[in-house]
Amino acid sequence: MSDMLSQEEIDALLKGNNEDNSPLTPEEIDALGEIGNISMGTSATTLFTLLNNKVTITTPKVSVMTWEELVRQYPLPYVGVEVKYTEGFRGTNLLILKEDDVKTITDLMMGGDGHNIGGEINDLHLSAIGEAMNQMIGSSSTSLSSMFNKSINISPPKAFSMSFKDSKPMNFSFNDSIVRVAFKMEVEGILNSEIMQLIPVDFAKQMVKELLHPSSNEPQEKKTKKKEIPDESRIVDKSIPQDVMHEVSGNKPDKNSINVQPVQFEAFDQDNNISDKENIDLIMDVPLEITVELGRTKRLIKDILEFGPGTVVELDRLAGEPVDVIVNGKFIAKAEVVVIDESFGVRITDIISPNKRLKKS
Repeated sequence: MSDMLSQEEIDALLKGNNEDNSPLTPEEIDALGEIGNISMGTSATTLFTLLNNKVTITTPKVSVMTWEELVRQYPLPYVGVEVKYTEGFRGTNLLILKEDDVKTITDLMMGGDGHNIGGEINDLHLSAIGEAMNQMIGSSSTSLSSMFNKSINISPPKAFSMSFKDSKPMNFSFNDSIVRVAFKMEVEGILNSEIMQLIPVDFAKQMVKELLHPSSNEPQEKKTKKKEIPDESRIVDKSIPQDVMHEVSGNKPDKNSINVQPVQFEAFDQDNNISDKENIDLIMDVPLEITVELGRTKRLIKDILEFGPGTVVELDRLAGEPVDVIVNGKFIAKAEVVVIDESFGVRITDIISPNKRLKKS
């Protein structure tokens, strides 16, 4: 029995055989890891700005897989973010995040504590993660532009719910090899998970080729040699006697004529709400669900089973008393009920302070 191989040993042997047939060389895999390391390093800084929490994204692990292997290893539903390069490169890749991670990031972007992750993935989550990825990949493109010495741009990312079993986005074929770049992502004290990048092999090879064997990407102005401009101080007019020339060149400006001013620095006690406003501007177009709560009550199960047409249920609120306005599950205001044409509406009478919101929720 001791001579039998374990399942882990069998998988290791099979993996070794597959590496011999890998479409990427070890040098190309290392290069992709370096590209991912540079791009996600700046992305972590951008995500920190959006979430107001420390974000750490570790050095990536690069591997080559088939779509069938992805189906077996990742059975749960995920959120995919499609990223298309429009300048510098011509290709598409896919960022994969867990649904709960997307909910956590959305809650943090909305000013929450990152723990409001109940319910299904909806348009709010997809819009928020799409904007977050747009900011992250945008800063990543800037870093890659410096790395490859050419301009690199992307189109706005598209976020959508998916599972590897049911979805085959973009041009990935079921039997084609796919480059998987996995990053460990940690939001301090809140999230410890993984973000995955899927790249078609052809596109991966294109990036590696540009990195290892760069084409002529230098800007035209760098290629053109600057014409040497003669230093006027070295031009000597032979018609002027040398003793006069020596006397002229020896003249120095009077120190008293130099205007010296003290350096003035900008004050650092400016309002920090500027960065907060910029964060809010990123999600201004995200739709929110508004609910008006007329009142609440509690009943026994036997009483609820006796409900029928004509049953009157008394609530904990008096007639004419202001109702609660709830936005995306958060109590934010008081209002009075009004009638607009033939529809009900509310008129806001009081905005609830943040402390009262927490007590109410």
